Amino acid sequence: MIRIRYFLPALLLAVSLPVLAAGADAPKAAAPNADDPVIEARLVELAEDLRCLVCQNESLAGSKAALAEDLRREIREQMKAGKDDREVVAYLTERYGDFVLYKPPFKPVTWLLWLGPVLFLGIGGGAWYLTLRRRGVETPPVDETRRAAAAQLLKEDS
Repeated sequence: MIRIRYFLPALLLAVSLPVLAAGADAPKAAAPNADDPVIEARLVELAEDLRCLVCQNESLAGSKAALAEDLRREIREQMKAGKDDREVVAYLTERYGDFVLYKPPFKPVTWLLWLGPVLFLGIGGGAWYLTLRRRGVETPPVDETRRAAAAQLLKEDS
């Protein structure tokens, strides 16, 4: 009886896991407004360079978040209205900031973002250089008078 109590949930779990995994790998459904392949191609190309605001490390084209779908729909509508890619990107950055771009522009607000790696590499290289330089400095040899004085101090302490 005890075996059945543990075996049945394990069996149900083993049967249900492939169903969940199939949903994760399911191919993307065609866009609801895929009637214009030129706009869809532009949308996919542009969305690859934009960041999903929910996922943050995923492109807008690959994200399955609801907000990403809304943004793709908004981009599609703007493209149908005749706006070019620069105007669409300008609209998105105006509304959501430079965070929506994978490659933010070089301006005072983003200087640390662009120059930070070089700055930290320079600081690390400088620290490494100073460490190696200090290792290379040899201590002067101890003369016999100091050695005798140290030995005398050690004898007095014991």
